[in-house]
Amino acid sequence: MAMEGAQSDYNSSTEGLQEHSSSPRKSQSPPPSSDHEENKISVKFLLSNAEAGSIIGKGGSTISDFQSRSGARIQLSRNNEFFPGTMDRIVMVSGPIDDVLKAVDLILNKLLDESYVEDGGDVGPRSRVRLVVPNSSCGGIIGKGGAVIKSFIEDSRAGIKILPQDDNFPGLHDRLVIVIGTLGEQMRAIELILSKLAEDSHYVQNMNAPFPYAAYVGMNYGPPNGVGGRFPNNRYQNKIQSNSEDMNNSVTIGVADERIGLVLGRNGRSVMEISQVSGARIKISDRGDFMSGTSDRKVTITGSQRAISMAESMISKKVATVSES
Repeated sequence: MAMEGAQSDYNSSTEGLQEHSSSPRKSQSPPPSSDHEENKISVKFLLSNAEAGSIIGKGGSTISDFQSRSGARIQLSRNNEFFPGTMDRIVMVSGPIDDVLKAVDLILNKLLDESYVEDGGDVGPRSRVRLVVPNSSCGGIIGKGGAVIKSFIEDSRAGIKILPQDDNFPGLHDRLVIVIGTLGEQMRAIELILSKLAEDSHYVQNMNAPFPYAAYVGMNYGPPNGVGGRFPNNRYQNKIQSNSEDMNNSVTIGVADERIGLVLGRNGRSVMEISQVSGARIKISDRGDFMSGTSDRKVTITGSQRAISMAESMISKKVATVSES
């Protein structure tokens, strides 16, 4: 959605949460009452690294402006801290619900404006937002027999879809809630979802830990070694654990375009060796065919779960070893 290649070191992870406060107006105010504290909430959603750089702005000017105008606090995970299974950073917006909604609106507005500029105004008005919600809180959004989520869809006119939990990342207790629509539809849907989550005490407590994903860096997708996002491709995903030898398992990972030659090798020798040793079938996308929102080439690995794991490991080691030399 935002400018490709935007990079920034303006981060707010668990090491520096006090580094970027809300607006000066807020910091000079008297301590909020307990009632005010109880009304605070947080929302997390995903941004590509380019979008994150755009929201941060030069020297942090844009994010500071958004915090000042909204009264909410905006934090981003570090450059190499992505939501598991993606190449996307996490942004967390915190404060009273009205302030949070103002900040989210500012962020989405900016990204929408830039998408029109980048693509010559040829972008449709509907886009998607990926909210990060604890698995334990998703039931409240769904409701009995799907009644709550259906009412949210009818009210907002946005598409709302809750993705299944990704079993490829042990200990990950969050799921993605996809909201698709115009900006107005998205904002109404987010308002309804946040209002529901505010009733969930477990959700409110869980938001005290902004970015608990650092432990996943480098497992299957970390950018330091040039290997990107990892995505199960097909309907056999749910069978992976019950039948690890199912040869129809398929996963696509991203490898930085400038490093894809390390995986291919001269005359394709490296990729052939990886395929022969692991027993997996490996297909690399054509030039210009990238993972959505990135400049990473698609590497599709098919075979048993054991073969896929071995091939992934060999690819990661090959890229990392050469890049470190």
